[in-house]
Amino acid sequence: MLQEAMLSSILQQIILPIALGAVALVLVFGLWNMVRGGSGNTSQKLMRLRVLLQFVAIVIVMITIWVLGR
Repeated sequence: MLQEAMLSSILQQIILPIALGAVALVLVFGLWNMVRGGSGNTSQKLMRLRVLLQFVAIVIVMITIWVLGR
């Protein structure tokens, strides 16, 4: 029981905010690259990275919900 509470706390307070922050940071970098007229290749790489990070964030959210429901 204590381990589940500790895992839930770590997921909610540390890992999830880091994942969401990473998504936001890559999104801002992508927008900045687009605004300044940067390379289309860089924009593509940032978009792919953002999609990957969004997937990771969704998986972390689902794991957190699963742990909280136990």
